[in-house]
Amino acid sequence: MSGFQPADGGGIYGGLDIGSTAVKVVLLDEAGAEAGRALEPSGADLKSAAAAALAAAVREAGWKGPDFTRLVATGFGRAVRPDADAAKTEISCQAKASYHYVRRAHTLVDIGGQDCKVIRIDTRGVRTGFKMNRKCAAGTGAFLEEAALRLRIGLNEFDDLARTSIRDVEIGSYCTVFTATEILHLIRRGVEVRDIVKGVFGSIIQRTLEMDPLDGDVVMTGGVAAHHPELVRMLEARLGRPVVVPPWAQFTGALGAALFAWEGRTVRHA
Repeated sequence: MSGFQPADGGGIYGGLDIGSTAVKVVLLDEAGAEAGRALEPSGADLKSAAAAALAAAVREAGWKGPDFTRLVATGFGRAVRPDADAAKTEISCQAKASYHYVRRAHTLVDIGGQDCKVIRIDTRGVRTGFKMNRKCAAGTGAFLEEAALRLRIGLNEFDDLARTSIRDVEIGSYCTVFTATEILHLIRRGVEVRDIVKGVFGSIIQRTLEMDPLDGDVVMTGGVAAHHPELVRMLEARLGRPVVVPPWAQFTGALGAALFAWEGRTVRHA
C-alpha cells in the first residue's frame, strides 16, 4: 500500500477481516492504539463490502485518504484484496487478538457465521493447536439464523427468550437442515418458543464441547458471543467457571490482523 500518513505524521495500520457474514475493519495508530472500526454486511460483492468498511473506519478515525501504511487481510475472503501487504489465516489473527486481551495460557472459542474454532494458546501467546467444526454449519451463526427463520422471530429476541426458559429441551441434530426439521417437530408438539431457543443455544454449546475439551481459562469471540450473552452464561454454567468475552468480540479477527500490520511498522512502502 502507499504510505498515507495522518495529520500527526504517524502511520495507519489496518486489519481487514472479510468474513462470510460481515466484513470487519480495525485501525491502529502509530502507538498501536485503536483509532477506528467499522462493520459492513459481506453480501455477494466482497470487494465493495471491504472497500466500504475500510472507508467507514477511516472516517471514524477522522483521517483523510484511502491508503494505509500497512494493511493485513484475513477471513475466508481475504484473497479479494491482493493489494494488502499481507494475508493471515483467521486462526492466527484470532489467536493474536485473544492473547492481546488475555496474556496467559487459555483456550479460545470463536464462533463465526459459518464455522466454529477452538484454539489453544500458550503462556507466550503461541498457538499450540486448533480444531474446526465439521463442514455443516451446525453450531455457528448460520445455525442461529436458520432457527430464527423457522421460529419466525428476530435474532435480537433470542437472549430474552432463552433467559426466561425454565425447561431444558435437547436439540441433537448435527445437520442444520435436520435441526430445522427437529424445531418444526417441537413446534408441532407445542413446546414454547423460549424453550426451543434455549435448546438451540444448548445445541451450539454441545457442538463446541464435542470439538475439543475447553481446558483452563476460556475466551469466547465472534458475533455469537458478542450478541448473545445468555449463550455465554449457559456455557459458563456447563463449564463451572467464567468465560472471558473481549470488548467488541466480533472484531477480534480484524484486530489480530491490525496487530500484525502494526508489528510490521518498520516496513515502509513508497
